[in-house]
Amino acid sequence: MFTRRQVLRVGAAAGAAAGGGLTLFPARALGAARLRPMDPARIPKYVEELLIPLAMPPVGRRGDITEYRIGVRQFRQQVLPRSMPRTTVWGYGSTAHPGTFSYPAHTINARVGRPVRVTWINQLMDSRGDFLPSLEAVDPTLHWANPPGGAARRDSTPVFSSTPGPYRGPVPIVTHLHGGHTLQDSDGYPEAWYLPAARNIPREYARVGSFYDRFRAESEQRFGVRWRPGSATFHYGNDQRATTLWYHDHALGMTRTNVYSGLAGFYLLRGGPSDLPDGVLPGPTPGVGDPRGKRCFDIPIVIQDRSFYADGSLFYPNSRSFAGYPGPYIPATDVPPIWNPEFFGNAMVANGRTWPVLPVEQRRYRLRFLNGCNSRFLILKIAADPVARPARAALSIWQIGSDGGFLPKPVRFEQLRIAPGNRCDTVIDFSKVPVGTELWLINEGPDTTIGRGAPGVDFPPANPQTTGQVLKFVVRPRSGPDRSVPPDQLRLPPFPSLGAAANTRRLVLTEEMSTVSNPTASPIRTLLGTISASDTAVPRMWGDPVTESPILGATEIWALRNDTVEAHPIHLHQVQFQVVGRGPDGTAPPGPGDTGYLDTVTALPRQTTRIKARFDIPGRFVWHCHMLEHEDNEMMRPYEVVRRRKPTKGDSRPKDRGHGAKH
Repeated sequence: MFTRRQVLRVGAAAGAAAGGGLTLFPARALGAARLRPMDPARIPKYVEELLIPLAMPPVGRRGDITEYRIGVRQFRQQVLPRSMPRTTVWGYGSTAHPGTFSYPAHTINARVGRPVRVTWINQLMDSRGDFLPSLEAVDPTLHWANPPGGAARRDSTPVFSSTPGPYRGPVPIVTHLHGGHTLQDSDGYPEAWYLPAARNIPREYARVGSFYDRFRAESEQRFGVRWRPGSATFHYGNDQRATTLWYHDHALGMTRTNVYSGLAGFYLLRGGPSDLPDGVLPGPTPGVGDPRGKRCFDIPIVIQDRSFYADGSLFYPNSRSFAGYPGPYIPATDVPPIWNPEFFGNAMVANGRTWPVLPVEQRRYRLRFLNGCNSRFLILKIAADPVARPARAALSIWQIGSDGGFLPKPVRFEQLRIAPGNRCDTVIDFSKVPVGTELWLINEGPDTTIGRGAPGVDFPPANPQTTGQVLKFVVRPRSGPDRSVPPDQLRLPPFPSLGAAANTRRLVLTEEMSTVSNPTASPIRTLLGTISASDTAVPRMWGDPVTESPILGATEIWALRNDTVEAHPIHLHQVQFQVVGRGPDGTAPPGPGDTGYLDTVTALPRQTTRIKARFDIPGRFVWHCHMLEHEDNEMMRPYEVVRRRKPTKGDSRPKDRGHGAKH
């Protein structure tokens, strides 16, 4: 089933910023070259090698805790080939090791049962100590962090008397460890953001989000580590299964622009009873101090789509006219002036480089794929021809793990579907491929939103000349023995079950259409909500009261009914869950890719997806769509895990909300 979404292509309409009204800070002067979107056909393919993320160096140890100090900075990096201009990006790096700042970030290597403490520092300032504005246009009409609103109106939807331009003030950040099993004060709650400690922030601005001070006080009391201005110190207990996690920004209403600018990195958790002994799987990945270029056979790869201006800078829409609606906007209508429902770049980037090449030996490789795109679903396949469609798979992809660690057993795929936010841990066997062979990792997912069905049958696949290609493999002779176990012979660690559920919640995915009689004006927001006893959808906004309050220690089923015409990747913070059913009524068995633990599930259109989770940490967390444009405009809801208590007369509310509790 193809969706009714319009395909958003760069070059058809770059769009100007919404005219008139309030511009909070003057926009940068843009030269003529900056205003011309780059034709992706101009970008040479497969001339630069894939970068393998190096290991993030810690700054020390305190007892059994490994400590990191990781900043966020702006810099220029060679994302396009070296024959083309560099790109200004944001990235994480160790403040004690200036050379570590990169996009994507260096990998945090962690061990099960060994805690990690990270002080995340907002350093988005210039050399004078003045704040740097966002690289992309930020829509100030959404429900967003809103620092100009001060303490009284931060984290709100501002009201304008005329259409505003993009926000150009200091940028709030808060880092979320995606898939992490964390306390609420270390989860990266969207309203726990903070600005850089810049010298020129106006006095009336809020410098932190609504939940920052509360979480700071809880964390300082529990761990005795002070949070300094412009930073937050998060603690990761690593008390979960060995798996592939990732970290990225999560500021309210700005996640799409902050992540698009480069704020993402891997967090690899190893060891414990849910891992395999060294040598069973291909390895290693880079360790701390390893030089770039070391031979590695366990490689994390984040795939993202990006678009560029002719001067090498990132292109991201700065007006809703990009989607075909020229206005009028808020307040004359209900249409946001800058936010677009989705964005699909026209160039593919793997580990921070456009269309790289990965030399591989005649051996097995462990490739950990992450879909880091804002909105794009990926359908990956290894093919002998990069442009032929339909493509025939030249090698199988063996999936051994998903978001929450190893599957019950390896699953062989000819093509691999990965939603935004998902990770797929795979083994690919090049041992019998002749030396000199060239193979391509291609993408047959669409250049728009996705529904149900198969590429080339139910929807057109991505452009085979551009977004239909990701990277190239070139096979070389093996340089040493490969002692890893063939994927079809792997015996993966024991797979724990969640047991029976005590409660089922009926939830809904929906969207709100504009009152403007122009189809390109809709939707104006995407929403989550509940389902009433009469089977009616009750949409909820981010600021509405909490409606999901699991009891601490309870196992629940969440039945996600998707009333829209496109698929949505739904992410729950703090928990890893199991898919227990799909289909019109949610009773069809899950597919082979759903057999493991997930933290992000694809909810297919006009179907109900049933997931089961155990909520074992008290506190306030969120669940949301991981299409970043959606989560930034209302498709995100808070939920709160509460402690059970005996009700007193006339009071059935939970008394202890669980804030500050240990786990």
